Amino acid sequence: MTEITTTAAGDKPAAIRLTTKQREAIAGVLFVAPDAIGLMLFIGLPMLLALGISVFEVDGFGGFKFVGFANYLKMWGDPLFWSSLRVTGQFTLMLVPLLYVTGLGLALLVQRTSKFNTVMRSMFFAPQMVSLVVVALVWQLMVVDKLGVLTRFAASIGLGGISFLGDPNLALFTVTLAAVWFLMGFYMLIFLGGLQDIPKEYYEAARIDGASATQSFWFITLPLLRPTSFFVLLVSAVAAITGAQAFDLIYVMTKGGPANSTALLISYIYQQAFQYSAFGYAAALATLLVVLLMVVTVFFFFLTRGGRFDYE
Repeated sequence: MTEITTTAAGDKPAAIRLTTKQREAIAGVLFVAPDAIGLMLFIGLPMLLALGISVFEVDGFGGFKFVGFANYLKMWGDPLFWSSLRVTGQFTLMLVPLLYVTGLGLALLVQRTSKFNTVMRSMFFAPQMVSLVVVALVWQLMVVDKLGVLTRFAASIGLGGISFLGDPNLALFTVTLAAVWFLMGFYMLIFLGGLQDIPKEYYEAARIDGASATQSFWFITLPLLRPTSFFVLLVSAVAAITGAQAFDLIYVMTKGGPANSTALLISYIYQQAFQYSAFGYAAALATLLVVLLMVVTVFFFFLTRGGRFDYE
């Protein structure tokens, strides 16, 4: 027990006794407080400001005109908005499963402790140490028409004339592959942490009972990786929807083209705000993006049951 004494004028010191649970709660609040204050100041407050600006028509020169829900109603008849929303959905549906499979696959491949696996981990994580702009430029050179390495390889197997970034049907898939190549090492490390937390005794008991490697993976590894899976799915989905790890990549490689086939919603928001100075409409689009993120978070929470181990 810890005693904290307080002194009042003319009174004897009084002792306040704190239990261990109370002391731990106070310590937890003190540890979380700096991050929570930072989130409120640099994320929460801008979100509230964006919500407020979304009901105004802002011309970028200090002019504000209240328009109510006009900016939100404008989305309904905006074909470029629907196009960017569709592209964002397609990008998310491709990127999230690919990152999950490649991240988990690489983690399983290099989970054993050895010098070779240590080198392999470093190689897979190496793209994270390079600027995303540099990654975009390298991939652009690899897939450039007629001269790129991948373009020449495609021609050698009978796919001559293919344009990875010039074909609207291939451009988004090409950008997604570049994003996966850049991010898979990061998610590999997250899965490695999850795999190392699984007690080895479970696998030994399963092996004694005659379980195969495949059975051990489905009935031991995947269930016990549920908290890690929840984190990976949520973070990768947020990164895909917000374009946090793709905006630079797309801007350098395609600038949203061809024919808006790689224009994400975040790219459209950027265009409306900083090219057309339609800050009110951009704020409304950003507010909708936050709502989409909340929906996705709830979806993955129920999909993985909040990362719990149980199967009830």
